[in-house]
Amino acid sequence: MSKKKEIAFWIVIGVLSVIITGFTLFYFDLANGPLICFILELNVIGAAITVRILLRHKKFVIRMIPTLAFVVSTAIILPLTKPAVEHKSAAYYSNPVPTEVLSLENGDIRGVLSKDKNVQIYAGIPYAKAPVGDLRWKEPQPVENWEGVRDCSYFAPRSMQPAGNAITNTLVDIYAAKGWHPDYMMHPEQDMSEDSLYLNIWRPNNDKTNLPILVFIHGGSLTTGSSAYEDYNGEQMAKQGVIMITITYRLGVFGYFAHEELTNESPNHTTGNYGLLDQIQALKWVKANAHCFGGDASRVTIAGESAGSSSVSALCTSPLTTGLFKYAIGESSSLVVKQAPHTFRKLEKAKETGEKIMKEFKCSSIEELRKVPASKLVNTKYSNSEMTLDGYALTKHPYKVYEDHENNELALLNGYNVMEADAFVVPHFLFSPTNKNNIKSRLINEFDEETGNKLYDLYKDKIDKDAFNTLNEIMSVYWFIHPHHSWSNMALAADTSVYRYQFTKENHYHSTYHAGEMIYAYGNVEKCKENWKYDDMDIKLSRQMIRYWSNFVKYGVPHYDPESSDLLPTWPCYSGAEGTTTIMELGVCVGPMKDKYEAVYPIIDEYIEKQLQNS
Repeated sequence: MSKKKEIAFWIVIGVLSVIITGFTLFYFDLANGPLICFILELNVIGAAITVRILLRHKKFVIRMIPTLAFVVSTAIILPLTKPAVEHKSAAYYSNPVPTEVLSLENGDIRGVLSKDKNVQIYAGIPYAKAPVGDLRWKEPQPVENWEGVRDCSYFAPRSMQPAGNAITNTLVDIYAAKGWHPDYMMHPEQDMSEDSLYLNIWRPNNDKTNLPILVFIHGGSLTTGSSAYEDYNGEQMAKQGVIMITITYRLGVFGYFAHEELTNESPNHTTGNYGLLDQIQALKWVKANAHCFGGDASRVTIAGESAGSSSVSALCTSPLTTGLFKYAIGESSSLVVKQAPHTFRKLEKAKETGEKIMKEFKCSSIEELRKVPASKLVNTKYSNSEMTLDGYALTKHPYKVYEDHENNELALLNGYNVMEADAFVVPHFLFSPTNKNNIKSRLINEFDEETGNKLYDLYKDKIDKDAFNTLNEIMSVYWFIHPHHSWSNMALAADTSVYRYQFTKENHYHSTYHAGEMIYAYGNVEKCKENWKYDDMDIKLSRQMIRYWSNFVKYGVPHYDPESSDLLPTWPCYSGAEGTTTIMELGVCVGPMKDKYEAVYPIIDEYIEKQLQNS
């Protein structure tokens, strides 16, 4: 080999080594798979490069051996980098201390204590029979009694949902954080099952009784999610003197599939709202068992975020939930608007989708479809991400229920974040970002020509400065903020006390994106292990927000706290009067703020009226 070729060889080897190693470092951090796979791949790279250098003077066929070995080894290792699936522990430390036995209406359970021994945790408690076999797509049935002491130290599996992609999820986190923070730790996924109707309880480790109860409903577009996410771990809420409960419910095709045959076989002539009926069954279970775990059945608050908040607004209007809760908390979604932009559909449309699914799986009857394995059915190509007016769980449109002053909650705390729509808009236009030249056409496509032009004119100055973020703001208002504006006004008109907020605190992670406030509201900022995400200001705000949330659960007023001498900034009751400062800002500043979107609401109202007239 000549000197020039030798120099070229070392340059090529160096560049390829850097590229391959860099790609490996990036890929394995994204994949969240077992650490052993990462170590093996680094060894394969090192061995391949070393052998290739040693064989640099050999024939071409010989020189290709390490390259081929590298390709084959990598092809074997990469498929093994998927995250492991685990039965998730309810404790966040090794060898957790068990609780004493707790007797419920259906049997005895034993959970675990928190690390500081101040909170009792009971996970994976069944509140209904497993909705499998003949019980698939039927109203939830009361849970049967069990013998012996049930181990409740692990969360039950999450409901059936399409398998997530770890690489995509990590890329989303990188976008949200505006930076890459590799950890090379394995991040296992929670196990999944059609048998998933369970709930989890966090309660103070003391002898107090008649404590208020908060029942939280997770989000995920009614198609994904878990009751075991760390962002709404209930440990800190329990330390505030509130029993926190998170529930799992049927999702997607298992929770919101609709079909005429199901209507006919149902004793209540219902279909399409099985996930919602699960939530109602969980509330019935809480009412029946509250005295067993020290709770007060007359002081229940329901809460939810995203699709969980849409569910809360539905539960506030269901005739089946009368007397099951007192207050409601809704975060970042509502159905209490004349035409909901998501999470709600007409029964006829739901049944049309049901027929398409029957054809997709080549089934001529519900009996046949019930025999399709859950692992196959979950991958249907048709979305089932909306509730419906089924005549049983929901007998009137939620907006109409409030209009008739028939809603169930006595007080409502609800609100939204600044950048609600970014996580939905940005991926849609990933390869064609919004700019000054295309934003008008995109507004017209999303709405109609008249509405698009009105919104363009209203936001003209902002569009000239930053069209990309302006479209995201407009969609945030349409999809999330306007529905809360409507919910607040309708609840106020129905003589319900209303407390409305906007979360504005930026940070180094999910910031004010959709769901960004949850880790603050439920007191889990300080539990976050990645210290680059949150700082002292975030911890301070989280401590304030969990007090607001827990005070509301206790008293129906977020700033009222007779048990503490440390006064919170007053959160004024929402008045609905235009131009008044009755929205609470939760951010660097905590206090009343002016609603920034008052000029947008009338345009959206006009658009909705036109849509209703046309339909």
